[in-house]
Amino acid sequence: MNNELAIQAQNVTKVYRLYDKPIDRLKESIGRNKCLHRDFYALKGISFDVKRGESVGIIGVNGSGKSTILKIITGVLTATDGTVNVNGKVSALLELGAGFNMDYTGIENVYMNGTMMGFTKAEMDAKLQDILDFADIGDFVNQPVKSYSSGMFVRLAFALAINVEPEILIVDEALSVGDVFFQAKCYHRMDELRKAGTTILMVTHDMSSVLKYCDRTILLNKGELVAEGKPGEMVDLYKKILAGQMDTLSEMLKERNGGAGGTSEDTGNEALGDDNGSNAEGESLMKSKMNVNPAVNEYGNGKATIFDYGMIDAQGKLTNLVLKGESFTIRERIRFNDYVEAPIFTFTIRDKKGNDLTGTNTLFEGSEVASAKKGDEYEVEFKQRMDLQGGEYLISMSCTGFEMGEHTVYHRLYDLLNLTVISNKNTVGVYDTNSEVTVNKK
Repeated sequence: MNNELAIQAQNVTKVYRLYDKPIDRLKESIGRNKCLHRDFYALKGISFDVKRGESVGIIGVNGSGKSTILKIITGVLTATDGTVNVNGKVSALLELGAGFNMDYTGIENVYMNGTMMGFTKAEMDAKLQDILDFADIGDFVNQPVKSYSSGMFVRLAFALAINVEPEILIVDEALSVGDVFFQAKCYHRMDELRKAGTTILMVTHDMSSVLKYCDRTILLNKGELVAEGKPGEMVDLYKKILAGQMDTLSEMLKERNGGAGGTSEDTGNEALGDDNGSNAEGESLMKSKMNVNPAVNEYGNGKATIFDYGMIDAQGKLTNLVLKGESFTIRERIRFNDYVEAPIFTFTIRDKKGNDLTGTNTLFEGSEVASAKKGDEYEVEFKQRMDLQGGEYLISMSCTGFEMGEHTVYHRLYDLLNLTVISNKNTVGVYDTNSEVTVNKK
C-alpha cells in the first residue's frame, strides 16, 4: 500500500444471503446441493483510495451501501470479496450506541472505548477533561448511558471520537441528531482536525456539508460506485439519481468520461399529459422525474385533478434539490372534471414534523384565475427565492375554491414532494434574513 494513502479499497464486495423463512437457513446448511437463499449485493466491486489528510464524502440514496463500506473499513463487517487496507489510527463514529455498553456510565464507556482504540489509562486520563468539556452533558457522565437521550448519546460519542487525536476520522450521519449549536461545534472541531492533517471519511445526506467540508466525493448507487470527483459535480449527479433520471445520468457520465453523446438535460418545458407518466405524444410528465412520496395524503371532491407537478431550479432543470439563495419554481398542472367558478391554486412548504413554514396561493398573490369548465387544463407557476436554511422539507399542493361561501377542496396532495435545500451558510432558525454585516473599529 502506498504510504501516501490512508485508506485503500480494492474490488470490495459484500453479499448477504436472504431467506424467505428462518428455517430455510437451517435446511440449507444440512441439505445437499439445495439452495434456499437468494444473494443480495450490498456492495459490488467497490474500489477507491483516500489520501492522507484528505476529506472525502460518500453520498447516495438509502440502500446504496454507504454505511456498509464504512463498517468494512472499520472492521465491524467483513467483506465477502476484495480487500481494504487502512494506514493509521482510526476513530469511528458510526451509529448511535456502537461500541457502548448500555449498563456502563458515560465515563466508564469513555475508558472502555479508549482501551479498545489502543490508549493506556494514563493517556485517557489526560484526554478525559477535554472529552467531558466537549460533550457538556453535566452529571449524566456518571449515569448509565441507557438513561441518556439520543442527544446526550451523540454528544458523548462524538466528543470521544474527535478528542483522541485520530489519524483517520470516520463519521456516518451521526451529526443529524444533535441540535444546531452542537452540530456547529462538531463541524468546527472537524475543520480543526482537517487543517491539522487528519484524514476524514464521512457519509452524509447533508449536501451542504459535502460542498463545504469535502475535498472529494464518492457517489454510490445500489451498491455500485457511480463516480468520484469534485463535490459540486457529484452533487449534480446525485440530483439525477434522486429524480430518477438514470438515462440522463448515464449520458452525463459518458460525457464526463470523454465518451460519445451529449447530455440529455431537462428543460422543465414538457407538454401536458395523462396520469400514466406520459402524454398522448408519449412525452414524459414532470412528476416522472421527481422524487414523489409514495404514501402521499390525497383527498378532495374530484372536481379537479392535479395531474402533473414539478420543481424547477434556477438553471431550468427538474429537481428536488435547490441551492439556498437561488430562485426556484413550483409548477402545477390541473385538469378540471367539472365547472369551477373561481379556482385557487396553492403550495405549502412544511418541515419534517409537519409544521407549515411558508406557502402561498393565487388568491393571496392577487392573481386573476378565470372560471374553469369540464375538460379545461390550467398550468400555474410559483417562482420565488429560496431563503430556508439547508435541510429537508416537504411540499404540498392543492386546488381549492369557495362554493356557497364555504371553502371547498377539489384536490389536495399533502407532503407530495421532498425538498432538499443545499446551503453553504446556515443561520439560526428556519429562514435566513440575509443580513448585511458592517463592522467598524472605533
